[in-house]
Amino acid sequence: MERLKRQISFILELDKLKSIVRQTYLADGSRKEDDAEHSWHLALMAFVLAEYANEPVDVLKTMKMVMLHDVVEIDAGDTYAYDTAGNSTKQKRELAAADRIFSLLPADQAQEYRGLWDEFEAMETIEAKFANTLDKVQPALLNDASCGKSWREHGVKESWILKRNERVPEGSKELWEYVKDLIEKNIGKGNIEGDSNGTRNQ
Repeated sequence: MERLKRQISFILELDKLKSIVRQTYLADGSRKEDDAEHSWHLALMAFVLAEYANEPVDVLKTMKMVMLHDVVEIDAGDTYAYDTAGNSTKQKRELAAADRIFSLLPADQAQEYRGLWDEFEAMETIEAKFANTLDKVQPALLNDASCGKSWREHGVKESWILKRNERVPEGSKELWEYVKDLIEKNIGKGNIEGDSNGTRNQ
């Protein structure tokens, strides 16, 4: 019974992900998505798009990874991709959050799930690379579908996107080619500020 109580405690704690609002809008542009929706969308992508991974992946492991990758935002909050100040403290905040949140679980599951979170962050294994690719591709898909709403709100530049996504091809070259076409299309529409510096000028 004690094991079950700990598992339920973790499950209820993760309900808080439904209240953490991200900067990316839903495809219809009606509102911004939350972390729980984002994680579900990535899990869906993991099995629907697995054939586009550069190498065969363990789909279930990848799904677990993407479902757990943002749980730290319960404590650390969502750090916007292009928030320079926020990203300077992100790692410290998220490590502390991981220590607390995964410790709610029974020891064996705490070790497994924290290990998957650490693996995602390290981005060294096939699954971690593909999971990170999905994490970067999904906002691009939603931005394109919502007519670049979040990109336009934040005045996002081409170079910022290219810098943030420079490792995406490590997980899937095909998905990166697809996203590059979306970027070019949205530059043409004025949803992204075009440049070719490759780094954010700030």
